[in-house]
Amino acid sequence: MSQKLKQLLIPFIWLLMGVGFFSLAYIIPREAFWLNFLIYSSLFAGMLGVYFLRNQIYWKWIFIGGLLLRLSLLTAIPSWSDDYPRFLWDGEIVKMSQNPYLETPEDWLQNHPERTSLYLENLFELMNSPAYFSVYPPLNQAIFYVAALGADLDTKSGILILRAILILGEIGVFFILLKLFEHFQLSSKKLILYWLNPLVIMEITGNLHFEGLVLLLLLASLLAIVKQKDGFSGAFWGLSIGMKLLPLMLIPTFFSFHKTRKSIAFWIGSALAMIVSFSWLLIDDSWTYFFQSLTLYQGKFEFNGSIYYLLREVGFWIKGYNVIGEITPILSGISLLGILYFSWKRKPENSIQLIDLWVLIYLFYLVLQPVVHPWYLIPAFGLSLFTDKKAFLIWTFAVIFSYQAYSNSTYQESPVFLFLEYSILALGIYWDYFKTTKSQIPT
Repeated sequence: MSQKLKQLLIPFIWLLMGVGFFSLAYIIPREAFWLNFLIYSSLFAGMLGVYFLRNQIYWKWIFIGGLLLRLSLLTAIPSWSDDYPRFLWDGEIVKMSQNPYLETPEDWLQNHPERTSLYLENLFELMNSPAYFSVYPPLNQAIFYVAALGADLDTKSGILILRAILILGEIGVFFILLKLFEHFQLSSKKLILYWLNPLVIMEITGNLHFEGLVLLLLLASLLAIVKQKDGFSGAFWGLSIGMKLLPLMLIPTFFSFHKTRKSIAFWIGSALAMIVSFSWLLIDDSWTYFFQSLTLYQGKFEFNGSIYYLLREVGFWIKGYNVIGEITPILSGISLLGILYFSWKRKPENSIQLIDLWVLIYLFYLVLQPVVHPWYLIPAFGLSLFTDKKAFLIWTFAVIFSYQAYSNSTYQESPVFLFLEYSILALGIYWDYFKTTKSQIPT
């Protein structure tokens, strides 16, 4: 393709991406699966078009383009997820100097009729989990509180504040990725695959999920490691756990990595960060309700599972009922054993090998889970850009098939679409871990 034609195509791709994101965020309901799939696929193709057509990267324009795509969603009401009412509810409860972990929204409305407002009643009606205690850690609650302070009992204002915080986090991810690519002497062109990825933009900016902040903190931890600031590295990792609990599963990797295993500063930093993050759960025994909801979540909900669904079908065949309560503890045990085994077996010798191990652990964990919401992929996908692995990039496309469940009123998942998603992922896993063996890049 001639350079002139490439120069003509790039502005056209940017224009189509702008229209595509605007359509997904403001116009097309999530129930219209095939239309969403078509636009999402076009956005993914547009991202790849920018990636492959750009020989010389002008990062200022890539950054501005991706930022404008995010800012175009600024006033949109989240359309692919209904988690945000709980975010705003918890923030409002904290603003009233009450503990968000002690009562379910249902109980709160019954027990505090004198403090109920039309705003809270509207949030309650929009909520997807009014009968459950909050599962969001205290660092999340702090962000919800900031949104509640600025929202002044207005849903759109609360959404706007949450979105602004997440966009600031995304800006941080962009520049830390760029800095780490330079440090590792890797092609920074890969940053396009994150910055323009439709899953990243829709699920973080569009639907207000906090995995972008988790990635930001994990990247900050890595940056501190390469700069030999072990205390800060531990602190950022600890804060990532405070944002979402999942990075806790990376702890065996720090014991197997020589730079952190015997670093007192790293462990002190991580311990202090986790104390700051979780000590609030000691107030009024909040931790009991918090972990009760986590246990219920693990033993009751299911969405977009893979291996779990296969085992569930075997359970139906043998016992005649859903054996989720029996399967999930087994899968959790297998996940733990797998994480310990990979950490012991691989023993990363440099930062790139450490990141590669993290990506493998995330992959192993997610394919065993009964609930795999699309935004769960984002931290591992961002980390995978430092490796030669393509499975998570492929999965950020294939996961769109999980949204087929929203095309019907009962949210019934289709085995055909699940098979499509995980067949595509399986090909990526085969290519990454069984077909090719590539040398690691030293740090």
